[in-house]
Amino acid sequence: MERFTELLSQMADYLVYDLLGIVEQSLFGNALHYFIMGFTEIIVLVILVTYFMGIVTSYLPMDRIRLYLERNKKSGFGNVLAALLGAVTPFCSCSSIPLFVGMMQARIPLGIALSYLITSPLVNEIAIAIFWVSYGWKITVIYVTSGIVLGVVGGIVLEKLGMSKYVAEWIKQLGENKVENIEDKRSFVEHVPEIHAEAKTTLKKLVPYIFIGLAIGSFIHGYVPESFFETYISKSNPLAVPLAVLLAIPLYIDAVGVLPIIESLVDKGVPLGTAIAFMMASIGLSFPEALLLKKVMQKKLIIAFFSTIGIGMILSGFFFNLIF
Repeated sequence: MERFTELLSQMADYLVYDLLGIVEQSLFGNALHYFIMGFTEIIVLVILVTYFMGIVTSYLPMDRIRLYLERNKKSGFGNVLAALLGAVTPFCSCSSIPLFVGMMQARIPLGIALSYLITSPLVNEIAIAIFWVSYGWKITVIYVTSGIVLGVVGGIVLEKLGMSKYVAEWIKQLGENKVENIEDKRSFVEHVPEIHAEAKTTLKKLVPYIFIGLAIGSFIHGYVPESFFETYISKSNPLAVPLAVLLAIPLYIDAVGVLPIIESLVDKGVPLGTAIAFMMASIGLSFPEALLLKKVMQKKLIIAFFSTIGIGMILSGFFFNLIF
């Protein structure tokens, strides 16, 4: 993954600075460089995950898995499994969505699929390594635990609020079609046209939203200075934690990219809990993610999702400030 990111960076360097002749470190150059890298990376991940989930849902006994998770959803066991899956998959908030769609196609309960969607961008193995080196194992363990707990609790709360009926209609239709193929005995080659057709349908719906979301995220990344955030979330402001979450939502930064910003904020006197709340919101509740979710969720579910997770992040920030 690191090598892939490095290749994308070299490709973006060539296109932006050599081919187009844009000055390095200019605001527009930074924004365009970020867009090319982010868009390419997400598109590749989305294509891979979409086809992978198509294969998985064709062969796994998804109906049995769904029934098992349905039976155990009251105990929260399915939510814990989904959150742990999110913790070990290296996806950002946008590239986690195809796997979430795959879970919905397999008719896995919404709350369990949301536990995955919440945890996946928050807990990243590379970020864990950097976090460990920067802040030590105690803070790292508490952070990872907080991300998993937030995913489990968030999924359970949204399920209890009866949000399942607010999933997009086209996803409900895909789920209904899948059930008919559970006992299908065809070979992999015979499955390919069907997998390709469903993947194409999903990609056609998601790609325009990825483009618009990345364009907005790139503008913010290139033109909004870091000093803007340091000004409004300083130690003297008692509302700094909720403000940090609100300010971070328009951004789109992965867990690794946001860590240098977190170090900069902490060095300038921003409390650790406030900085972590900012980090969680920027990687777990981005505006580009909201645009993508608009295609797979109805407005009420998106509002409930952002509100529930935002409140959880604010509480986590206050908790970190209390103990550190």
